[in-house]
Amino acid sequence: MTDIAKGSASWLDAVKPYVQKAPLGAFFLGISSGFPYAMIGATLTTRLAQDGIDKKAVTAFTLAFLVYNLKWLWAWVVDGVHLPVIGRLGQRVSWLLVAGLLVMAAVANLALVDPSTSLLETAYAAILVGVAGATFDIVIDAYRIETLKPEQLGVGSGMSQYGWRIGSVAAGALALVLAARIGWHGAYLACAVFALPAMLTGLVLGEPERHREPTARRGAGEVWQSIAGPLVEFFQRRAAWLVLLFILLHKIGDTLANLTFRLLFDDMGYTNDEIAIYDVGIGFWAYLIGIFVGGVLYARMGMKRSVLVSLLLMGVSNFSFALLAALGKSNWGMAGAIGFENFASGIGGVTVVAYFSALCDLRFTAAQYALISAAASIVGRFLTGTTAGAMIERFGYVDFYLLTTALALPGIILFWLMMRAGLIDASVGTAASDQPAA
Repeated sequence: MTDIAKGSASWLDAVKPYVQKAPLGAFFLGISSGFPYAMIGATLTTRLAQDGIDKKAVTAFTLAFLVYNLKWLWAWVVDGVHLPVIGRLGQRVSWLLVAGLLVMAAVANLALVDPSTSLLETAYAAILVGVAGATFDIVIDAYRIETLKPEQLGVGSGMSQYGWRIGSVAAGALALVLAARIGWHGAYLACAVFALPAMLTGLVLGEPERHREPTARRGAGEVWQSIAGPLVEFFQRRAAWLVLLFILLHKIGDTLANLTFRLLFDDMGYTNDEIAIYDVGIGFWAYLIGIFVGGVLYARMGMKRSVLVSLLLMGVSNFSFALLAALGKSNWGMAGAIGFENFASGIGGVTVVAYFSALCDLRFTAAQYALISAAASIVGRFLTGTTAGAMIERFGYVDFYLLTTALALPGIILFWLMMRAGLIDASVGTAASDQPAA
């Protein structure tokens, strides 16, 4: 197995992957991955509000996002079901094209419904976009992981995140601009073209050389292998339960902190303009810089050390908000805390996602990554989202952010202990190898 923990010999070697075809392909995959999310996010919210829909009904549409948390339920289909006719292009390319067409059809369907006439039909249409977008994500993640070489996983993850941000922002902005000129129907139809970058990437790069078929597809037994195989394979590995524990715990503190930033700013007396400048403006650019630095650190330092550094930085970023809360209102303090938080999140988003990608077995890439990504967010979304407000009322902001800093420690310590015991290398799948098992 390639020792991806060693890193590269020079900073130049760490930057080179940004101009290689596989990471560039990950960028275009990210563009297409981001746009369906935008179509059922702020864009749909704006459309419903402009159509005079009640605020309670508007916020209920956020339930469409739950589909993304359930994508692991059908991710095995992308690994185990061979498409007729178009399947000759390859398992990943054929599914990439079909999923892209499904997204385009779902967005077109959402374009044609009229919220003011039938809110229920609009809800169904939004859920269909969520299902199609989540399926597109399953294929895109699998294609990205299998196209990238082990040493490119960090940079490729960063490029994918760049693409996701650009795709979601560009699609949302284009929809607003076109809606003011040609109406929402035409705006949504035009935005459907954002599915094309990923589809064209698949056609240009072709079937990933590292893709491995899970079975020979000879009957019901092979179908069951596609469903159960990803779980069985993962939990047969050494330290699998410790890895799962790390996946579940590593972002609890960070999630708790992120849920409350706007509450802190409001209670400290920041204006909307100040929040827009420092939180949205500085935070956006700091995040983009963090993504680039994260890719370089992953390539330069290797997987294990770069992940540990990013975990430490994300923990310290929570502490910076405890300092801001203790200091009181300060534009410079807010800029520093927000900038550092987004910079650390950008680095962590690259290195940790790259590690999660390396955990995949190339026979079950789609199913395993869907399971891992769902596990990484489920604790933060399900548990911490219901407790943050009560904690602030009980402890106050300073102690609350100190608590979130402390909650980052279990993930850091667990990862460090796994490093010392050699369990990180033992836990990775064939995605981290140049010579995966057939």
